[in-house]
Amino acid sequence: MKAPTTQNKPGTAIGLKLVAVFLFMVMAAMIKAATQNVPSGQAVFFRSFFALPIIMAWIWRAGEMREALTPNNLTGHIWRGLFGTSAMALTFAGLALLPLPEVTAIGYATPMFTVILAAIMLGEKVRLFRISAVALGLVGVMIVMWPRLSVDVATVGTAGTIGALMVLGASILRAVVQIHIRTLVKTEHTAAIVFYFSVTATVLSLFSLPFGWIVPTTTDIILLVSAGLIGGIAQILVTASYRFGAASMLAPFDYTSLIFAALIGYLIFAELPTTETVIGATLVILGGVIIIWRERQLGGGRSRARAVTDPKG
Repeated sequence: MKAPTTQNKPGTAIGLKLVAVFLFMVMAAMIKAATQNVPSGQAVFFRSFFALPIIMAWIWRAGEMREALTPNNLTGHIWRGLFGTSAMALTFAGLALLPLPEVTAIGYATPMFTVILAAIMLGEKVRLFRISAVALGLVGVMIVMWPRLSVDVATVGTAGTIGALMVLGASILRAVVQIHIRTLVKTEHTAAIVFYFSVTATVLSLFSLPFGWIVPTTTDIILLVSAGLIGGIAQILVTASYRFGAASMLAPFDYTSLIFAALIGYLIFAELPTTETVIGATLVILGGVIIIWRERQLGGGRSRARAVTDPKG
């Protein structure tokens, strides 16, 4: 199996990661705008299908076409695609219902659920230190979501409540993806994981066709196609960043997405983060950074798993 070349260039790695995170937020904003009219399953199709040419060009240029097209565990790729596509669809549905900063903050719950699932599914020992970090992060998530989970009968079941639960569900599914990829990277090349996810997501999204696909407006088509292209570029950049720097060093830069989300949300959608979002996100980020620091000590398959799991499934 051909292994990707790695170099120690922290400046390059951080630059690539920051650009990738920014582009993912731009993509999310485009999806948010388009899903006001277009069903989330249809948005998943555009996001996945139009990322494929970018990904294929990257694989071809890297000379990894054989590795990409010859998987050792096709069933594993299909399961990764099922979980990842479901997470993407739920996230896109949530984007249509919630402010961009709020979706971003709730999405930070993924590392917390990953630790929990690693203990359950992989038998990892989770000691008090990481348990405390997980508890801190989950408290933060609850603070962000609390205004959406009011017991007031006038608000329960509203679009905001449903959107928050969808994004939380997407976070859990992305944690499942992280656990699954820790096993997948033992036999599969990075190029194969990235390629087959885009293929399976494209195919699986077509199953949502009977549930309300529409003929998009010209504006929505531009937004959706651009989201796919930008998502493909961002995936390449984030994967490339891990060739120039350690995952433990780069992982905290995922949290800059909240800054980008707040700026884009304000400038494009006139959204401002609520006090609950800011306080909760701060606690989630703190818990996440502690988990990342601990994972740096544990090592294992986490670095490669993180390199092929983008923030949107």
